[in-house]
Amino acid sequence: MAEMTSAKPNTHHIVWDWNGTLLDDNHANLAAVNAVCAQFGREPVEMDYWRSVFRRPLIPCYEELLGRSFAEGEWERAEKIYDSSYLEYLHTCELASGVPDVLHQWAGSGGTQSLLSMASHEHLVPLIAERGLDPHFTRVDGRKFETEHDSKAEHLVHHLEHQDLDPSRVVLIGDIDDDARAAREAGARPILVASGLMARERLEATGALVVDTPQDAVAALREFV
Repeated sequence: MAEMTSAKPNTHHIVWDWNGTLLDDNHANLAAVNAVCAQFGREPVEMDYWRSVFRRPLIPCYEELLGRSFAEGEWERAEKIYDSSYLEYLHTCELASGVPDVLHQWAGSGGTQSLLSMASHEHLVPLIAERGLDPHFTRVDGRKFETEHDSKAEHLVHHLEHQDLDPSRVVLIGDIDDDARAAREAGARPILVASGLMARERLEATGALVVDTPQDAVAALREFV
């Protein structure tokens, strides 16, 4: 692995996504989706299919998957089924290729970084600590409130404001189109990795830079600084 060159003054701050970006958990996500399918009478789906349809907001995405609208209380039931199944597989999820080396390298070059996920804050914080990743990040935030459009955008605004960061010096590295949308709405730049829950062609349709791995994303980021 090539060593990262020293960061220039006013180096970009990276906001990392977690699921599908730093954590390789596609198989756990698919198992959880299929657990929902089983409980709602739908045949299981393959990963290529799920990566072709997954999107936020989640409720209409799952209604399309199941072929019907949710009745009162059914979305909450689906969420519980998903979460329970995902947690069963969580121990089998490894960090993405090149992680945590890329975090060490970026910090060593003088850059700063934080983590923002749409996973619940209560779930996320202990998980990051258990993986020994806390020291890399200036802040770790999960989902703390609900938003009208089920997007990361408002969460990102709060995340940056709490750190007094200039959005124009921030790059969000994520794995779905909502990461690109959130970055742009907050005034930051997106880089997307094609290893997560969304097919490459869908990521490319956002107009954001699309790369294969977190390491590739940081290598590309050096062109911005």
